[in-house]
Amino acid sequence: MAALVSLLTVISLSLLITRIATVALALTGLSRESAKFQARSAFTGVGFTTNEAEQVVSHPVRRRILMLLMLLGNVGVITTISSLILTFLNTASNQQWLVRLLILGIGLAVLWVLATSKWIDRYLSRLINWALQRWTTLNVKDYASLLRLSGDYTVMEMEVQPEDWLADRELGELGLRQEGVVVLGIQRENGRYVGAPKAHTRICPGDVLILYGRLPLLNELDQRGADWIGEQSHQKAVAQQQRNLAQQDREEAEDHL
Repeated sequence: MAALVSLLTVISLSLLITRIATVALALTGLSRESAKFQARSAFTGVGFTTNEAEQVVSHPVRRRILMLLMLLGNVGVITTISSLILTFLNTASNQQWLVRLLILGIGLAVLWVLATSKWIDRYLSRLINWALQRWTTLNVKDYASLLRLSGDYTVMEMEVQPEDWLADRELGELGLRQEGVVVLGIQRENGRYVGAPKAHTRICPGDVLILYGRLPLLNELDQRGADWIGEQSHQKAVAQQQRNLAQQDREEAEDHL
């Protein structure tokens, strides 16, 4: 019976360790889902050949977290297998074997319910997040990753040409936010930098814009000319953004059900 208790304890600690690692990775700028996937992949040792892998191994704090997870994961697997073998190896009868199997099944079911509970996940994550921020220095964010949280959102630089749709117009007139594009800053041709530009800020040829938005839209914006086709492209982008926002509202409503 002691081996059975040991097995359930190891599994419980494994779930807690991956939960802590998920919050720790999220503190470095990874999205929640990405952090969860990377933490579980490293702990189980199954490998992670995703686009986020390069962002993880190139970041010193994330790399240390995953190395510790791999070490703990190897120890946990060995302990789990040993405990599982001892649990059923020392049974004197079929009746004891069935009792232990039943206890193991109930224990795993309880752990599964606890691990998948959104209520427990929310409050446990808050507690872990508070503890990590209080007693560690893990809040070392990779801001390029932080801005590219999911999907095809990214940050890019765009040089404005005289014939561009953007040239010689004010930001408020362009309505880029209606397309889902945010201008983070403007590097003027004379070397001056305009951070968080306002609606009356004028975009001039030769400016380099730092933009945040969906990559396909930013690429299209870079090719958009100052003609009626450019205005049509703008209207299409605004309509698409309205559909995107409506979809996001529906998904958020479903999450709160």
